[in-house]
Amino acid sequence: MDVLPLHPLISPLISLALICALLFGLVLGLLELRHRLRPASPLRLHSGVWQVRSEANSLVVEGEIHISNPHARMEVMVPELKVVPTLLGQGRLAGLTIQIQIDPDHPDEPARPDGYWFAYIVKGRKRTTARVNLRFTAPAETPIAGLLDTLWLDIDWIQYGPFGRLSRRDGVLIPLRRPEPIAPANALWRQGEASQVLPIRTHLLGVLDDPAEVLRHYAGALLLPGDVLTIGETPLAVMQGRYHHPSTVEPSALARLLCRVFHPTSSLATACGLQSLIDLVGPARVLCAWLVGMALKLVGSKGWFYRLAGDQARLIDDITGTTPPYDQTIVLGPERPAELCRELAAELGVAVAVVDVNDLGRVKVLASSPGCDEALLQRALRPNPAGNANERTPLVLVRR
Repeated sequence: MDVLPLHPLISPLISLALICALLFGLVLGLLELRHRLRPASPLRLHSGVWQVRSEANSLVVEGEIHISNPHARMEVMVPELKVVPTLLGQGRLAGLTIQIQIDPDHPDEPARPDGYWFAYIVKGRKRTTARVNLRFTAPAETPIAGLLDTLWLDIDWIQYGPFGRLSRRDGVLIPLRRPEPIAPANALWRQGEASQVLPIRTHLLGVLDDPAEVLRHYAGALLLPGDVLTIGETPLAVMQGRYHHPSTVEPSALARLLCRVFHPTSSLATACGLQSLIDLVGPARVLCAWLVGMALKLVGSKGWFYRLAGDQARLIDDITGTTPPYDQTIVLGPERPAELCRELAAELGVAVAVVDVNDLGRVKVLASSPGCDEALLQRALRPNPAGNANERTPLVLVRR
């Protein structure tokens, strides 16, 4: 049997395609290598227990900040640490005076009597603590307890070591006042499509809150068999500590280039927003998703970037995308939502779902416990009963 000869141009084209593929693979490999070898510090900051108490016309907030070093050998210095409080309340707060005291509580060095934070070395697999005391004093005859609502504490600290000098900015939200749970007799249900919905108001949530405790405290007395309790994906994410300040993000050239193509209202249309996604999934995946997404968009097939880049690409909220004070931060999507739904459903005895809803009628069920009627949620949540402003109703109870 005779074999037809190849066209003389086919062989060079195949060789060229192979060379291009190898070069592209090399570029991706270099991107990933550079991303993984960038300067990084092992230090981690965690918030401890905080207490709030009233004294005459003053409010005192006391708590701890823990700094740990999980690295086996690296020693990292913390030469600076300060806190910057921001108060949210029900009126003008200009007349308040603020006193701040930070006392080092190092395991092997006594604190100075003047409270000065001296440069301290956090050795491998060790930790240290800073004790913070804040006193807010209102003018005479001003009811400070009813004036203040929430404290946002910016923690600015420096890490110094083999990686260089890194500035870090963490934030912790401390509720100063909590609403009472809704009594079943006072619940104001809204009629939906073959369902009833009840938005449930909570305090402003943060890393000091446990999701199970929040759901149990605010919704536990209202639950009946067959109900579905939903929680917004952003409130869940902030309780998991999945947010960071843009000042801690170092945008790469790739992030600065690719972000220009996204719609201006997208959370990926800024270099810091896109870099946050790159930090999660890696530059190679983002670049490949962008190239394939752009190619398919040219032939009329949209949305492929978000499919290929992963769920977090849709869930990241850039600054201004969430309620204050998180509007100053980049909030990621929640972690392990499906597993968390199963755990919460087993504890509460009703179906639980994590949802993302907006005012345009888009309802996305990120995760739900087994047996959850997602079609019911689509109908019930389409009018967005929780709202997207400052309603502070992250929980919505759905009942047939």
